[in-house]
Parts: sequence; structure tokens; C-alpha cells
Amino acid sequence: MTEELKLTGKCMCGAVKISASARKPSVAVCHCDMCRRWSAGPFMAVTCQSVTFEGKENIGKIRLSDRAERSFCTKCGSNIFYRLVESTDYYISAGLFDDQSTLRMSLQVFMDSKPHYYAFSNETLMFSDETKKMTAAEVSAALAPLPDHPSA
Repeated sequence: MTEELKLTGKCMCGAVKISASARKPSVAVCHCDMCRRWSAGPFMAVTCQSVTFEGKENIGKIRLSDRAERSFCTKCGSNIFYRLVESTDYYISAGLFDDQSTLRMSLQVFMDSKPHYYAFSNETLMFSDETKKMTAAEVSAALAPLPDHPSA
């Protein structure tokens, strides 16, 4: 069994500090229109559990759908997390963590929304199998509620 990764970090101004654990040192990248508007590029995040925030009073939240919320530092504007409201997991912005040396890109979603003007170095032939890539339809299918559960 893999040991949980302990992570600490902070926003750009330090008003929000984060302590969390992650089951894997994996970075997921979202290319959807909403994330690109929010982040001015793809949103890169680590799925975290046992998250604690210091400076909670400096965290602003916005809900643009019934399913999820996004947060940011109200002082410096740093993106803090994306979270499905029905989940206890937080998708914390990878750039906030103090030590990113063990993190590896493992998933890219909404590949069919990704603009042509950027690409990641791990998309080369040598690394093409290391990162799973999903279209919007594949993401929707993966998030679809089970037949006996109401939709979110």
C-alpha cells in the first residue's frame, strides 16, 4: 500500500495556507472552457483529502453550477481549489504546494476543448502513455450518476 503524500502550500500572498494529504502524487489537468477562463490557461490540480486551511476568512467561493464550487484568495486572487459539492475531496491548485518535486501529470480532461496553441512536454512520443486523456463526453460519462441515484 502506498503511503499518503503530505502536502503544504500557500497562496501567492500567504494569506491562505494549506495542509493536505494526497493518495497519489498525481496532477490532473482540465482544459474545459470554465477552467481556462478561471485560470487563464488549463487548471492543474492535485486531488487532496484531509484538507485544512489557515486563513479561511481570506477564501472566497463561487458556485457556477449545482455540482461544484471554486475558491480563490480574496487578497491576491490565487486559485485555491475546485470541489464537487457532494465530495470530501478537494482539487487543490498544484502551483500552491511548497514541494512539487514528486508530482507527475497523470490525467488530462476535456482534451476536445484544449486550444491548439499549447502542448505539454509529456505529450511527446516518449511519454504519451503516461498521461490518460479524456474528452468532454468521457468525463460526463465518468461523472454520470448511478441509475438509482438522483442527478447532482
